Amino acid sequence: MTSSIAPRVESLASSGIQSIPKEYIRPKEELESIDNDIESEDIKVREKCLQELKQAAIEWGVMHLVNHGISDQLIDHVRIVGQKFFELSIEEKEKYANDQASGKIQGYGSKLANNASGQLEWIDYFFHLVFLEDKRDIEVTSEYARQLRGLVSKILSALSLCLGLEEGRLEKEVGGLEELLLQMKINYYPKCPQPELALGVEAHTDISALTFILHNIVPGLQLFYEGK
Repeated sequence: MTSSIAPRVESLASSGIQSIPKEYIRPKEELESIDNDIESEDIKVREKCLQELKQAAIEWGVMHLVNHGISDQLIDHVRIVGQKFFELSIEEKEKYANDQASGKIQGYGSKLANNASGQLEWIDYFFHLVFLEDKRDIEVTSEYARQLRGLVSKILSALSLCLGLEEGRLEKEVGGLEELLLQMKINYYPKCPQPELALGVEAHTDISALTFILHNIVPGLQLFYEGK
């Protein structure tokens, strides 16, 4: 019987290996800041922000959002929560393991091969729903989820206006208050003995309507722009 459970990357990293398994080796070939002033009482400031948002969405599809209203203290708390989970022993973390084969995607896991070459990503993660509240199975980020949900509404409203639509149109199209889900994925990249050969996360396109990336200031994020 073939197991569908990917090895924990942390286990590989702590095992003392000097070279990484072939499944993790990758071929060699393989932003603009937006000040979130879309609710300013000054119509000129508000219009300028909307135009910047529109241009970034058209040209890049991604932007660096500042003055978004979520406090640094709360953001730091979210980072600490994620860090503390991955400081647990692997045995403890396994108590929260997901089971992708049975459709249980929430929980602790490692990425299974999803490309034709069978390559793996050098990453462990924790994935769970944080909104709607009745869908959330772990009470750890409720305030962050609440504030992020408000930010989602602001961004979708602004994008609706940029498209010449009524303000609530995009939010309605992605589910509105009744069906829109927020999912959180905390990525953990264990130390790699051959970082020049591996990738934490391979090139991909997110399937969500919006993705908010909360990083830890370690460089590594790359964007695909104009074919490069």
